[in-house]
Amino acid sequence: MGNLLVLLLLVLLVFTSSLSFGVLASSSFSKVKTLPGFQGPLPFQLETGYIGVDEADDVQLFYYFIESERNPKEDPVIIWFTGGPGCSDLSALLYETGPITFKPLGKDGSMPPLVLNPYSWTKVCSIIFLDSPVGTGFSYSKSSEGWQTGITKSVDQAYSFILKWLDDHPEFQQNPFYVAGDSFSGAVIPLIVEEIVNGIESQQKPAINLKGYIQGNALTDENYDFNARIPFAHRMALVSDELFQLAKRSCKGNYVTVDSGNMECTNNLEAVRKCTEWVNQEYILDRKCEFASPKPNGIKEIRRSLEEDLENIILEAKLPEYGCRAYNYLPAYSWANNEIVRNALHIRKGTVGSWKRCSIISPYIYDFKSTVINHLKLHNRGYRALIYNGDHDMNIPYIGTLAWIKSLNLSITDDWRPWFLDAQVAGYTRTYDKLLTFATVKGAGHTAPEFKPQECLAMIDRWFSDSPL
Repeated sequence: MGNLLVLLLLVLLVFTSSLSFGVLASSSFSKVKTLPGFQGPLPFQLETGYIGVDEADDVQLFYYFIESERNPKEDPVIIWFTGGPGCSDLSALLYETGPITFKPLGKDGSMPPLVLNPYSWTKVCSIIFLDSPVGTGFSYSKSSEGWQTGITKSVDQAYSFILKWLDDHPEFQQNPFYVAGDSFSGAVIPLIVEEIVNGIESQQKPAINLKGYIQGNALTDENYDFNARIPFAHRMALVSDELFQLAKRSCKGNYVTVDSGNMECTNNLEAVRKCTEWVNQEYILDRKCEFASPKPNGIKEIRRSLEEDLENIILEAKLPEYGCRAYNYLPAYSWANNEIVRNALHIRKGTVGSWKRCSIISPYIYDFKSTVINHLKLHNRGYRALIYNGDHDMNIPYIGTLAWIKSLNLSITDDWRPWFLDAQVAGYTRTYDKLLTFATVKGAGHTAPEFKPQECLAMIDRWFSDSPL
């Protein structure tokens, strides 16, 4: 009897340790019913947790999982990667595709409440928002070696996360699965998808019901993406016809790696720079804001809550001016660094200092040149892709995306045409081999769902159902 009691106590000890947020747990997750700043219980299913993604479980990746508000048993599941590298997926949840957001911040700086986003992608799919790579958001490492990351390492860890998450959530293993994200995540998404495909073909368990992937304003190839900026500026009337032709001829269409001896090209590029330096590159219709200290009576509450962390928000510890887009991001800092909020999200104490919307990941091995060939491989293996761009983004211009897609030499099965929402043009689209869909979102910037949420929800809903945009 005594031995049996000891055995039961040992089993109980191991069981409770695996459920805790302690060192022994390789994964842990909890349901979140309420959130500070949101009135009443959450009208959607939210889960947060950690999963260890290396052999020693030193690297712990934090995630937010929100079930589809329509039919979670059958709707697609997507895993979302934000850009950077180092931008937290909480930013994507609050400002792009998630079900809650802050009311606009007023001039007085009082903390705005959380409200529902009527155009959340969780209306049509379940989303895993993953803080990746390590050092992003609330993800952390228990060892100094674990903090060392880069593209290749983060891809391996993301794949490990997906396998472990599906193993912990068998009820979602049959749902259509997609990998999605925007901006810098274009450097990792095709590689992660390839890892999944290789695992499927080698019968890796658990089986993943992969259907395809989604990329928005995504870095794909620096030559295509960055060389498109000057032609884009010309198309958008930021550079004159004459100056563009001079730059194009003298630089031979290459504006990124310029021969130091080519002074004509250098001088023309300097003239282009002077024409565009006061334009907001991520959204050319927005103000180009210089970050400035707030007025004495402005944003007092936000400033108090951020006083010790201002240098981590923006350069020179200055807050953005009212009316600048970055001003609307300030509540996220105050909210995510609040101890009550962290307790509600089940953040492990002592693992992460100040939350930052975008962290500088160092050291980070930037082993990236191009993922164009990876897109072609995935296309040839029969996987669907949605590639979209906000058409007012000069950071990753849509014409650069079109250029690398053209290099794949795919057949056009639905040629360039407008797509509509509420009888209005929402953008333009083209489909290749019935598998790869390209779309612009009219009037959107670098992260299109942030600028045009209604249009982007319609776009993704139609694409999921394999309907024409």
